[in-house]
Amino acid sequence: MDDREIADRLQIADVLAQYARAVDSGDWDLLDEVFTPDAVIDYTTAGGIRGTRAEIKTWLADVLSGWPGRLHLIGATGIVFESGEARVSAAFADTLAPSRELVSADSKGLIQGGGWYHHRMVRTADGWRSRELVEEQSWRTIR
Repeated sequence: MDDREIADRLQIADVLAQYARAVDSGDWDLLDEVFTPDAVIDYTTAGGIRGTRAEIKTWLADVLSGWPGRLHLIGATGIVFESGEARVSAAFADTLAPSRELVSADSKGLIQGGGWYHHRMVRTADGWRSRELVEEQSWRTIR
């Protein structure tokens, strides 16, 4: 790996972390630093929608309002650079809790799951951004 590829990989890791921060904090405008304006985001394998960045921001704000306690962990990232793009697949695990307060592990409404985020990223004037995200839901439990 040369210095540029190392820098690209670090910046892509930051984009993935920014995605988790945006979703977990509910600061939906942070998604503007993750996705290009014309991005297509697909959550259909998790029972969600496929839409534009603007549509997804509105949808996430509505859907996740019932789970104020949220934590996404993203890791096991694979990156392939080709034709000026980066194909990124990253494993994730998430927990959605009905409260930010202490709740029993068997509380009604607690959701846990995991799978893969598949991004098609492009280099922009502001750095790497995702032009496409497809979530591959591998498992999900709800109480």
